[in-house]
Amino acid sequence: MKDISLFIAKWISLGFGSGKLPHAPGTYGTVVGIPIFLLMSDMSLFSYIFLCVVLLGIGIWASQRYSEYLGVHDHGSIVWDEVVGYLITMTASPAEWQWIILGFILFRLFDIWKPWPINLLDKHVHGGFGIMMDDVLAGIYGAIVLLAVQYFLV
Repeated sequence: MKDISLFIAKWISLGFGSGKLPHAPGTYGTVVGIPIFLLMSDMSLFSYIFLCVVLLGIGIWASQRYSEYLGVHDHGSIVWDEVVGYLITMTASPAEWQWIILGFILFRLFDIWKPWPINLLDKHVHGGFGIMMDDVLAGIYGAIVLLAVQYFLV
């Protein structure tokens, strides 16, 4: 690839290659979010959220760039949105296996189910912003449920 920005956009969009794995690339992309979460888990809440916003911005750019190159909106191999959505789900959660797994399940549930208004964003908002934002909302829904479970069970 002669264009370095396209190479970088592709590498990020594909979740470091996980989006090219066969069958359920979004699930593999979410798995990529787990070690990133573990690296971020000791950050202050402000720093964690700030980094999520930075990763979201990078994802909007990368997804836009790579989807334009492919000529397909939200190609299945673009999974950076799942990475960021999972990180949002895990906001303020402990880095313990049960919360990591429950956060994974909740994020995937909301990402696949796409309750209102996630389904509207998915259908009507395009480009890098649209690719990322439905997963941001799925991540927010997942975070709300995960934090509620932690509040009532811990």
